[in-house]
Amino acid sequence: MLRKSLSLLMLLVSIVSACATERKYDFVVAQDGSGDFTTIQEAINAVPDFRKANRTNILIKKGSYKEKLIIPECKINLTLTGEDGAVITYDDYASKPNRFGEEKSTSGSASCYIYAPDFIAENLTFENSSGPVGQAVACFVSGDRAIFRKCRFLGCQDTLYTYGYPTRQYYEDCYIEGTVDFIFGKATAVFNRCQIHSRGKGYVTAPATPEDSKYGYVFHDCKLTAENGVTNVPLSRPWRPYAQAIFINCELGKHISPAGWNNWGKESNEKTVTYAEYNSTGEGANPSARVSYSRQLSDPTPYAITTVLAGEDGWNPLEL
Repeated sequence: MLRKSLSLLMLLVSIVSACATERKYDFVVAQDGSGDFTTIQEAINAVPDFRKANRTNILIKKGSYKEKLIIPECKINLTLTGEDGAVITYDDYASKPNRFGEEKSTSGSASCYIYAPDFIAENLTFENSSGPVGQAVACFVSGDRAIFRKCRFLGCQDTLYTYGYPTRQYYEDCYIEGTVDFIFGKATAVFNRCQIHSRGKGYVTAPATPEDSKYGYVFHDCKLTAENGVTNVPLSRPWRPYAQAIFINCELGKHISPAGWNNWGKESNEKTVTYAEYNSTGEGANPSARVSYSRQLSDPTPYAITTVLAGEDGWNPLEL
């Protein structure tokens, strides 16, 4: 009898604990119907437009959600938190025809679009499942002051599109994979303690940093890894002439090319890019073999996370 009572008590505690956890969230998305909505887009649509007084928190329960998700500019101050195994996925790609027979284009291929400012994602996977079919974006980020923590970005070419300018984006403890130019775009973005994984031979980044932007991509304490057999991968090539990519205290796998960087076939880019490293380690760290137009920094202080992302409003994602 006592054993049965203890079992019932433990069950009640578990139920109460689960309810308390879910009460932290304004909405719960669950494919099995146990939440407020069965799709993520329904939950996004229910968020009040321009809700300034409080942040809206949405829990996404475990499951693979095949949705072409759009978070419009009016859904400000939004946090999406995923249970382990929560995946946002779609299978569009740039050359795939739309309903009018036209190519969708790179921008049109994304599985998720984020236009709203002050967006936060935690423990979510963003996936483009179309495979090696050319440009196929998993996540298209246009909103300012976007934060991603413990998220995964899965795809091949053009996985993560840091689209917006002038916008700031912060990625912490994330996993990002791809083949060619799988981190690309115009935004100022910091990657802190992330794993950057090359699935095939290509280029890790392709910044399109505008000429008047003070910062482009900055990688802090990241680990660059690759599939077996992948070799000769440059850290970056400039999608636009004033591309910026800085790697600070990063561990570079042996797949990184000795030259380290690529000029995208234009010598003129060598005069305008900002490509630099500080204290790179690992088998791919090879300062003496790097191209002449890259730099080895003596002081990383100007590229501190809080400095790069501060902007005019003093934004500091480390405090959020």
